[in-house]
Amino acid sequence: QVQLVESGGGLVQAGGSLRLSCAISGPTFSWYDMGWFRQAPGKEREFVSGITWSAGSTTYGDSVKGRFTISRDTAKKLVLLQMSSLKPDDTAVYYCACASRGGGTAVGRYAYWGQGTQVTVSS
Repeated sequence: QVQLVESGGGLVQAGGSLRLSCAISGPTFSWYDMGWFRQAPGKEREFVSGITWSAGSTTYGDSVKGRFTISRDTAKKLVLLQMSSLKPDDTAVYYCACASRGGGTAVGRYAYWGQGTQVTVSS
């Protein structure tokens, strides 16, 4: 059973930076995909970024390209999301998620989720 715990959220001014961490417990396999999603009040959960566990291949949602960077530390079993040039529109609860295979950008393909961490960007 995979368990995910996010940390690093908080309040930041527009233009600032935050780094989110996702600690993974339980088995990790080379075919896993890891992702970050976010959900703002009244909106659907949306894909932010993803990374393959084995090769470290990355993907990004259009709204965060060039501002966010995802990475993973396989030894420490961490997935990191470095967020820069933050905007008020980035305000949301950010979730770490794990797909056993082929996660991509679809919420429904991820079987394991963390509890979320709040990110608030003030203008």
